[in-house]
Amino acid sequence: MKGVKSRITRSLPSQARITACDNSGAKILKVISVIGHKTVRGRIPAAGVGDLVLASVKKGKLEMRKTVVPVIIVRQKKEYRRSNGMRVAFEDNAGVVLKDMKGNPKGTIFKGPIAKEVAERWPAVAKVASMIL
Repeated sequence: MKGVKSRITRSLPSQARITACDNSGAKILKVISVIGHKTVRGRIPAAGVGDLVLASVKKGKLEMRKTVVPVIIVRQKKEYRRSNGMRVAFEDNAGVVLKDMKGNPKGTIFKGPIAKEVAERWPAVAKVASMIL
């Protein structure tokens, strides 16, 4: 996992609900915790584009429901700033379900665009992505 060059605004706090944009069987995911998030005492951990989170599957196939899965955030509604000065915002908050914590995606098809920061940080996700924005 590489570092991100742009300044990502962390806009998805713990307990946020996001959609799964792959064909892994999950539809709605609830963010439980953010992996590698360090902050002051009492602050709710939040995630942004390219972050690895643990999420609970709230809606989806029966074998996927009520399980905790690792997820990478690939889109967020809140705009963030890239290092060239451009600001990027997407229409929805979305994530990709992983097989393991190493970054291998469970699904084989991603719906919608994937942020460039995710493609740089997670090469296995970039291989499956059809559109990188």
